[in-house]
Amino acid sequence: MHSRRPTTHRRIRLATLAATAGLLLALQAVPSTAAAQQRDPTRAIGQTVADHTSPHYAFERFDVTSRDGQRTWRVHVAVPKAPAPAAGYPALWMLDGNAALVEFDDALLAELAAQPAPHALVFVGYPNDLRIDSQARTRDYTPFEGERPVRGGGTIVGGGGADAMLETIERTIRPEIARRVQTDPARQTLWGHSLAGLFALHALYTRTGAFDTYAAGSPSLWWGDGALLGAPEQRFVTNNAGRHARVLIGLGEGERTRQVAHRDLSDPRVQVHLRRIEAAPPDAAHRLAERLSGVDGLQVSYREFPGLTHGPMFRASLMWTLHAVAGIADHSDTPSHADGVDPTR
Repeated sequence: MHSRRPTTHRRIRLATLAATAGLLLALQAVPSTAAAQQRDPTRAIGQTVADHTSPHYAFERFDVTSRDGQRTWRVHVAVPKAPAPAAGYPALWMLDGNAALVEFDDALLAELAAQPAPHALVFVGYPNDLRIDSQARTRDYTPFEGERPVRGGGTIVGGGGADAMLETIERTIRPEIARRVQTDPARQTLWGHSLAGLFALHALYTRTGAFDTYAAGSPSLWWGDGALLGAPEQRFVTNNAGRHARVLIGLGEGERTRQVAHRDLSDPRVQVHLRRIEAAPPDAAHRLAERLSGVDGLQVSYREFPGLTHGPMFRASLMWTLHAVAGIADHSDTPSHADGVDPTR
């Protein structure tokens, strides 16, 4: 099983050379009619469940600033109004907290609150109205520097702040959460999508005891030329020594098959991004789940979502995680509130 693991950036590049050639042909052949389907990176979150009184959860928020004063995060905490279990509420931590808030509605909060041990909800986001803060998340969720595309084409080098972000979570955000709500230290889940999914895996590799469940939706395993698939994974596999954790890895079928019809292929930034993701094989997430399944102490689940591409996987993987850890119904096939569904219905 371990012989299938990529060991160098060069090996990853060679393994995907043919796929890259096919992608370049696709960039030339597919028209730009998909432009209207592109997600707007400047989309605001609008009103969310945090802006309305709920009979099921009490919402609070606070801001955290780095010591140098250059970085700030906004954290929303949703505390169940039901009495806490003796050990405290289990907790679900969600990265890209602004966007995650959009996916909750009153009906979902009611379902969560009705569980025997309702979860406290922690949304780690940014102090702005952006659904996704691309620049900030690239800085915070990547474990090493890498290239990212910019408007107009080309790339810039950035990122590498994941360890600093983990320190912020452990030393600043977690103590503030504990001041506001009693949570069960043995039932803590970290969820993230895309670059935040990469962050969840990095947290597993470097801080296995910080959470008991690590949920990675569509993890950006291509970041840094696929570096997380090399030495970081190998060190974790070698040194985990039977420490227990649950791992959820989800991927859209359209991601594995590299569907591009929904993208505006005339956009230079999209072209650069599609070339960058070729740094990891299309089935990298599935193969990673298979390898981690062989690690003593890990309980690993992999799920592929039929027909879904990268964007819709945000909601799908979050709803799957809620189903898996909180015991509610699986709402992964329901439409995103980011597409205009009223979250207060």
